[in-house]
Parts: sequence; C-alpha cells; structure tokens
Amino acid sequence: MAERMGEQVRKKYAELAVASQAGGDASCCGSSCGCGTAEDETAVRVSDLSSGSYSAEERGELPQAAVGASLGCGNPTALATLSPGEAVLDLGSGGGIDVLLSARRVSPGGTAYGLDMTDEMLVLAEKNRREAGVENAEFLKGHIEDVPLPDSSVDVVISNCVINLSDDKPAVIQETFRVLRPGGRFVVSDVVFLGDKGALPEDLLETVGLWTGCVAGALAQDEYEALLADAGFEETSVEVTSTYDPEYIDGLDTEEGREALRRVPAASTFVRATKLKGE
Repeated sequence: MAERMGEQVRKKYAELAVASQAGGDASCCGSSCGCGTAEDETAVRVSDLSSGSYSAEERGELPQAAVGASLGCGNPTALATLSPGEAVLDLGSGGGIDVLLSARRVSPGGTAYGLDMTDEMLVLAEKNRREAGVENAEFLKGHIEDVPLPDSSVDVVISNCVINLSDDKPAVIQETFRVLRPGGRFVVSDVVFLGDKGALPEDLLETVGLWTGCVAGALAQDEYEALLADAGFEETSVEVTSTYDPEYIDGLDTEEGREALRRVPAASTFVRATKLKGE
C-alpha cells in the first residue's frame, strides 16, 4: 500500500508541476479540498489558504509560476526567523517558493536547499530560481526519509505540508535531527489530526484522494510530538491555524466519512522544535 500511495503522490505532484508551468492552479489538496468548518463563513479552500499565507510583498518577489505552485498549507518562512549566513533545508520543496524566499533572507553568506523527489518539480523550481535571479539556492533530488546532506550541515529545516505524505515519518524526523546543527530549528507547516486517529475507519485513511490531498497520512498531534521527542528534539510546540472542512476534501464522498472527520478533525498547524546545543 505504501509503495502504491507513494507513486500516487509522485504522479499527482508531477501533474501539478506541469499544470503550474502552463499557468494552471496547483494546490496540495487539489481544487476540491478546504479548511475551516461547514458553519464557518470564512472557511477557505486549501489552495486559497496556502497562497493567502504569503504577503503581497513576498508574492511580488517571485515568478508567478513559483507562487502558483505553492502546494502547502501555510508559510513556514514566516516562522523561521532566518538570519544572514544560515543554511536552510526545505523538505519537499516543490516549485521552490519557500526556498527562494529563504535564500533571500539568509543572504549574504547563507544557502537555501530544496529537496524533492519529483523531476518535474525540480525542473520547475530551477526555472523559478533562474527567473528570480537567486544565486544562493540549490535544489536536490531525493527523498525526505534519506536526506543527501552531511550531519550537522543546516541551521533550519522547514517544510510545507509534506511530512504528512511520508510513509516513514520516524525516518523523516530522525534525518531532520541528523542534518541540523546543535541549536538548529525545526519549523514546518503540516497537517495533523486533533484527536484519536485510530477512531477513523481504515478505508477512509486509505483513500488515495485523501492521501494525496494531505489528510490521510497526517499524524495525530500527540504522535507528532512523541516522534520529535524520541528523535531528541526539545521545546516542541504545535499551533493550530485552521481546521479542514470535510465537505470539500477531495475523495471524501460519503456522509459517514465526513461525519468521522468532524469528530476527529484534521488541521493545518505550525510545528516547531529545537535541537539543543550539545546534542
């Protein structure tokens, strides 16, 4: 199942990269996924949530294709407090929006790395880098479970709605801890379940449309915190920014499934943790 899901994720993100280059809309959760609650008049679709997380000034700094390919559920660069000279790694960098914004914030003297497994996304990201005129960014091909960087090589790890898609999240968190320098920060936007994920029907979690839509692969909040602690991280916090509206989740087409997700909602969050000095 994990291999099949992984291929579905890769295929969908390849299609989104191609669509973005053609001027189409891209979204982590597709065109029919949303956040908020059905009763909340301010509920927005996830594609709007992601793009709305970036200021007009930030969007104006970058090529439109980079903004259009913003596939996440937040803006981790707004939380990371980046400084000149730092090295930043973006896990699942997609079209490169967070890498390019980070590269400018760590200049002069710093570097921003983007890691992605999808060839089409890497091509799009490199095109966006050239058009933005950013010299201190580098895009790497690989998997977030096996980061192609040395130990203690970066100061900050960011990610935008990608870790939830991995079928081996402990490996992702361990790799993150490995590549961070002592004192390094883990600052990501991600999706978590607010409650007992085990209460959700198995067939609901296996729905491919939900998995590639950033939901079914998500951890429960306490699971996420436990993984970070087990890896050695401290000062962990999870901040909920919005909840998903089951009415708009791609692939969820039964009232029973929607009601299950009302009882155990999925939410976009900011997750922070620190690799303390001496680790």
